[in-house]
Amino acid sequence: MPAEVHLLWYVREREQEEDIELLIGVYESVQDANAAIERLRIKAGFADFPQGFEIATYEINKDHWTDGFRIDRSLD
Repeated sequence: MPAEVHLLWYVREREQEEDIELLIGVYESVQDANAAIERLRIKAGFADFPQGFEIATYEINKDHWTDGFRIDRSLD
């Protein structure tokens, strides 16, 4: 089992609409994530904005969010 995994995201910020944030997959290596990008970059939507792919590396069996959080009730 790998000590870390690589999450492949597709993120596109848009001014007039909601941003697009898609978790594409979780891979054992950066090379595997890059291979997925190569497979997807020609697909509809991705081809229009190919720079939206991001790879994030995470160590497994580790807390990555260690603080609490607050809910802003004024947004409800």
